[in-house]
Amino acid sequence: MDIIDKKLLSIIQKDFPICSHPFKEIGATLGITEEETLNRLKKLKEQGVIRRLGAIMDSRKLGYKSTLCAMEVPEEKIPEVAAILDKYIGITHNYLRNHKYNMWFTLITPSEEHLQKTLADLEQKTGYKIYSLPAKKLFKIKVNFHVPGLEEEKISAL
Repeated sequence: MDIIDKKLLSIIQKDFPICSHPFKEIGATLGITEEETLNRLKKLKEQGVIRRLGAIMDSRKLGYKSTLCAMEVPEEKIPEVAAILDKYIGITHNYLRNHKYNMWFTLITPSEEHLQKTLADLEQKTGYKIYSLPAKKLFKIKVNFHVPGLEEEKISAL
């Protein structure tokens, strides 16, 4: 990873431009073309440095309902259950924990009615009870990862 990749990672975390050609603007800031910007991002994604690039919306302000869910799934059934969960577009995170309730996921739907219907459908398809744990208080954590080898002073000078 060269200095341009490091600066690119910093920009997409902190200063992503909201405009009709954001990758062209990012490229201009870095002294590279829009095409090179996109190619570098593609390479970083293929290498697993970037998992996802996208906006984070406040789903509640858009009228959506969400919940954190937990399931107790036998270890040998985890791949099968994960495959079912992965088919649902409203499931944004699906992960394992070292606990009796070992499979966790978040579910976001357009309404409370749709949320309950989806949970019932998932229980029917997986064969396992789902414990819905809706948030009572929202905690929003903003995380920007420091890119090793890139001084913070240089980032703000971009």
